[in-house]
Amino acid sequence: MTTVVIRRTKAQRYMGFTCMGHADYAKPGKPDILCASISVLVINTINSLEELAGEALQVSSDEKTGFIQCVMESDLQEKSVFLMDSMVFGLQQLARTYGEKYLTIKFETFEEV
Repeated sequence: MTTVVIRRTKAQRYMGFTCMGHADYAKPGKPDILCASISVLVINTINSLEELAGEALQVSSDEKTGFIQCVMESDLQEKSVFLMDSMVFGLQQLARTYGEKYLTIKFETFEEV
């Protein structure tokens, strides 16, 4: 199962997110369309935040374990918030379509720093 944890402040400002695990939706030896879909949403969002919006991010990943972490180094611009909202929306749609057995979205809320 893949778990995505979205971190936000109480004011709903994004602080980062972590994606952990493989969906294991496909039968053994077959391509996993759910895992691929999650990866596309997450990686495209990170690339767009960095390259298109110019955001400063700390990113770490391990493809083998399905781990990727993205930490925002400062408050996001409006267009970057839209990119994050779009990623969250897409992930929630996948979770509804394929089930929380394969994809779970969690939200962590933190105090303002």
